[in-house]
Amino acid sequence: MPITSFTNDGLTFDVTDSGPADGVPIVLLHGFPQRASSWDLVTPLLNQRGYRTIAPDQRGYSPGARPKGRKQYAMPHLAADVAALIDEIGSPVHLVGHDWGAGVAWAVAANYPDKIKTMTAVSVGHPGAFIRSMVRSNQVLRSWYMLAFQFPKLPERVMSSGNARATAAMAQFGMTPVMVEQFHNNIVDDGALTGGLNWYRGLPFTPPSYVGRVSAPTTVVWSDDDAALSMRQAVDSDRFVDAPFTFVHVDGASHWIPEERPGELTEAILARIASVD
Repeated sequence: MPITSFTNDGLTFDVTDSGPADGVPIVLLHGFPQRASSWDLVTPLLNQRGYRTIAPDQRGYSPGARPKGRKQYAMPHLAADVAALIDEIGSPVHLVGHDWGAGVAWAVAANYPDKIKTMTAVSVGHPGAFIRSMVRSNQVLRSWYMLAFQFPKLPERVMSSGNARATAAMAQFGMTPVMVEQFHNNIVDDGALTGGLNWYRGLPFTPPSYVGRVSAPTTVVWSDDDAALSMRQAVDSDRFVDAPFTFVHVDGASHWIPEERPGELTEAILARIASVD
C-alpha cells in the first residue's frame, strides 16, 4: 500500500508515494520554500523507469508537523524524521535532496548509513564543504539571507507581503512568476512559512560535528546560474565522502534544478543508482 503519512516525535507528516509499489524506493526531500510538489516533474520520469518515489512534506511544512520553537528544527530532528520515514518504507533507499533537503540528506547519510544505498545532493554540498567555501569563495556574500532569516517575524512579513521588492528578490534567485504564485499558495497561505524559516533559525542548535563523513556513493548536482550557492561548496564535498563521488555541472540553470532540468537531474539520479544496483 502507498504511504500517505508517517509519524515521528509526536508529529504527522504527509507523503506523496507514486510509481510501482514493488519498485526500488527513492526518497525525495524538498527544500525551502517548497514542498513535495517541487518534485512533480521528476517523479514521473523516475516512475516510468520502474522506481517508486516517496516525497514527504517535511517538518514545518506538513500541517501535522509544525512544532513551535527554533530548537525543534535543529538538524538532528530533521534527519530523524527522514530516518523514521525510511523505517516506514521498510528497506534502505536511494536518497535525493534539493536545497535544504540536500542538507538533511547529508545528515541522514552521515548518521544513518545503514538506511541508504546512495545519495544525490542537488545544489547544496556537504556542510563541511559549505563552511570551507565561506573563506575560499564568495559564498559568504551569497548567504546573506541566512542571517536575515534569524530575525523573528520580519522575514515572514516581508516574504508574505507580495510587494514588488519581495517578488524581485525571489526572481533574483531564479523563481519564475509561477513559482512565486506557488510559494504564496502552498507556503504562505497554508501557514508553512514560519516552519520553513525555522530550519534556518534552528541552525545554532545543531552541533557542529553532527554531519560527519559519508560512506554512501554520492553525486552532487550543481547549476552555474545558482545565485545562492557557489561551485566551491559543491565540488569540495568529495573531501567528506568515503565512497565513489561524482560532480554533475548543469549548464545555464538557476537554483531550481528539479523544475528547470528534470530530465538531466533524473539521469544523474539514475546514474548514481546504477553504480550500485
